[in-house]
Amino acid sequence: MHDIAIIGAGPGGLVTALRLHQQGIKAKIYEAVPELKPLGVGVDIKVYGVKELDELGLADEFRAMSVDAVDSIFYNHFGQEIYAEKCGVHMGYEYEQRFVHRGYLQMMFYEKVLERLGEDSVVLGARVTSYEQDADGVTLNIEHRDGRTEQVRHEAVIAVDGIKSAVRAQMHPDLAAPHYSGITMYRGTTLREPIRGGHTILHVGDPRISTMVIYPIADDFEGSGKQLINWVVEVEGEQTIEDWNAIGDTADIVPLYETANLEFLDIQQLIRDAREVYLFPLIRHEPLDNWVDGRVVLLGDAAHAMYPRGGNGVCQAIVDAGVIARELAKHDDPHEAFVAYDADRREKVNRIIMSMRGEGYEVIRRWVAERTDGKPLESREQIEEVLPLAEANELFSNYHRMVGQPLRPGYDNFSSGFRTWEAA
Repeated sequence: MHDIAIIGAGPGGLVTALRLHQQGIKAKIYEAVPELKPLGVGVDIKVYGVKELDELGLADEFRAMSVDAVDSIFYNHFGQEIYAEKCGVHMGYEYEQRFVHRGYLQMMFYEKVLERLGEDSVVLGARVTSYEQDADGVTLNIEHRDGRTEQVRHEAVIAVDGIKSAVRAQMHPDLAAPHYSGITMYRGTTLREPIRGGHTILHVGDPRISTMVIYPIADDFEGSGKQLINWVVEVEGEQTIEDWNAIGDTADIVPLYETANLEFLDIQQLIRDAREVYLFPLIRHEPLDNWVDGRVVLLGDAAHAMYPRGGNGVCQAIVDAGVIARELAKHDDPHEAFVAYDADRREKVNRIIMSMRGEGYEVIRRWVAERTDGKPLESREQIEEVLPLAEANELFSNYHRMVGQPLRPGYDNFSSGFRTWEAA
């Protein structure tokens, strides 16, 4: 039986441990922080991610803590609707698309790891600084929070140590330095009554000015009877540190949405009422041409850090975990397993990295802004001239195919976009 070290107890590392355990493979996680806490804001778990959680036997618990996505609706900078599509099973996919609080999702994975693998399966406060390897295994150099240093030995290593991966830096020193995109992301949550029935993701704005995505991540949050609403604003700005927990100021972004007049939502008030706001720069980490160094391999953000757009970062890490566990179960030599995993995953995910860097499907709002010269639509009917449904549907269909969304049997359309005002 393989003996695998996993570096990092984020969602990707924890799911990897669960997937290895499912295959009967021994795993131990080393995590730099001394205590795991439910930090962060919302994540959008796509249908292919829910499929993976179902295979882990976690779907029911995940559904209980998350919100089903029914509608995805796009608006210009004046709050005028330009496109809509159904989500998940409501469009014909095999599984739901669901919204959830990232920290609570991570804690659920953590509890399952301790339950299934044992209390000693996660070592907290242990930062892996580097690795050395030979023909028989890998030695990890560890710094503990109390100042102690230690070396531990394992047959092989899966590095899931995130956007600032020490293993990635050692494996690819020439590609370790990231580049700022010129865009800063504000991520916040607001407690309030449900928006549009409580199952909608809203995409608002002109990307040349600012864009905003809004969706619910918890029902009856902490017994309040209200939903916790996650929102994300992108705006050009000065570079901030690449830290998911850097604090932002709502005053910087409220004025950007004075023209976005949605009948059912005061966006500026949503921002002002924020419980928390974090800053994060959009950083370009160049796609890698190899994730494997002998008995050491990269997974998740360490392998394929991408812009946090479209809900693919966490989901692609979850898919990575299933593939690498299956390959380790098939191969006696971990290096052979890692090479097979790399061949299966890397090119696919690199395409997603480049797509998200180019705005992905969110580009439709840029198309509309450019084609209307940044002016409001004069009528509902004008949008078909500016953005024909066939053109938008093709964009979304290509995206859904690229990320691997599984349709239910009998369905062959990956997108069926519409305008809600036409369907009413």
